[in-house]
Amino acid sequence: MKIFEIGTGYTSIPAKIGAATEIVVEELTRSMMKRDIDVTIVDIKDKNRQISDLPIVEVYMPRFLAVTDIKLGIVHKLKRVLYSVSLSFKLWKLVKRQRDDKIILHFHNQYNLFFFFKFTHKKFREKLTIAYTNHSYIWFGEWDNIKDIISKRYFQEVYCCRNADKVFVLNDITADHLINKLGVDKRCIVKIINGVNIDVYNEKNVDTISLQKFKNDYKLNGKKVILQVGSVSDRKNQRGSLELLLPILKKDKNIIYAYAGGIIDTAYVKTVNQIAREREVEKQVMYWGESSPGKHLNLLYTCSYATIVNSTSEAFSLVIAESMSASRPVLINSSILDSLFWEEIEGHGIIRIKEDFETVIQKEILDESNYQTHKTKGRDFIVQSLSWDIATEKYINNF
Repeated sequence: MKIFEIGTGYTSIPAKIGAATEIVVEELTRSMMKRDIDVTIVDIKDKNRQISDLPIVEVYMPRFLAVTDIKLGIVHKLKRVLYSVSLSFKLWKLVKRQRDDKIILHFHNQYNLFFFFKFTHKKFREKLTIAYTNHSYIWFGEWDNIKDIISKRYFQEVYCCRNADKVFVLNDITADHLINKLGVDKRCIVKIINGVNIDVYNEKNVDTISLQKFKNDYKLNGKKVILQVGSVSDRKNQRGSLELLLPILKKDKNIIYAYAGGIIDTAYVKTVNQIAREREVEKQVMYWGESSPGKHLNLLYTCSYATIVNSTSEAFSLVIAESMSASRPVLINSSILDSLFWEEIEGHGIIRIKEDFETVIQKEILDESNYQTHKTKGRDFIVQSLSWDIATEKYINNF
C-alpha cells in the first residue's frame, strides 16, 4: 500500500503558522511513518521550507505565488487554482511510477481534489482509492442558514464528496448534511477525529527558561491567564469572550484575557481594543501574536491557567485537544459543545460556558481542587482517546 498525503498549498509543511489542516497532514504522516507505512507528502514548492525528516515531493509554483496568503482574496484563489492544476499533473506522474497494488491519494482541500477529478480520466483513477477529509467549518451550521453559501462557494467540495471513494468528516452535522441534503452515499462517509501530539503539547516538556522569560516579558508572574488561540476574526469571537470575562476582569486585576493567532480582520481587532479601553481593563487584555505550532504554542498553553473556545462555528477545533493535552481546562460555549463530540466528556477538562459565567469561573477554575481535577482528567482523556496514533489507526482501517 502506498499513501500520498496531499498538502493544500495554503502554506508549506511543516507549517510555520497556525494552519490546522497542514498540521493534520504533518502529524498523520509522522504517525504513519512510525508504523513503517509507505507514505509521501505532496506539497507546494517552498525554498524556505523548514528542515524536517518528512518525505516530501514538491509541486512547482511561480515564486510570487509560493507564499502564505491569509487574506483569502483574489490572489489566494488564483494560487489555489494554479497549485491544484500543477498538483494534478504531478500526481499523474507519481501514480504512473507506482507498482503497488493499492494506491491511496488523501486530499484535504476542495480545490485540489476538484481539479484532480477534472484533469484525470476515470479509467486512470480506477486503480486508485481517492480519500477526502472535509475540514470545512461551514458545514457546522443549520442547513437553511448555509445552503446558499454551500451552493455558491463550496460547490467544489460537494462535487468532491459525491465522487470520492472515502469521505472523512469530523462531526455528525457534516455527515447529516452530506447524506440527507446532498445525497452522498453514506457507505462512503466515515466519522474521524483529529489527533493531537501528546508529546509536544505537554506542560512537562516546556523549556523552563523560555517560559520564565515569556512571563517576565508580559509581566505574568502571579497572574492567571484565560487564553484564546485561533485566527483573530468575527468567527472566533474574541470580542464575545472579552465581554463574557469583563465582570471577572473588573473584580480581579490578577486575571488576564490573552488571545493569540493570525489577524484576519484588523478592524475587528480595533473593536476588541476599544471595549478594553472603554471598560478600563486594557492592562488585562493582551495580544500574544501569531504562534507557530509546536513548542512555542505549547509554551503559550503552559503560560495560561485555562483556555476559552467561544467560536460561532467549528469543524473540530484542534485547539481544544491541544489545550487539554497541555493540561489546561477549556471553557466552551454551548453551540460548539452540543454539536461536536466534546459534550461526551463535559466535566473532564471541558467546562460549559453558562449564563452565570462568573460562578462557573469561580467554581471550576479558581477553586484549586476542581481545577486540578480538570487538568488531570483532561490530559488523561486526550492520551487515551485522541493521540495521533489513535487517529491514524482509524484512517488506516478505513482507507
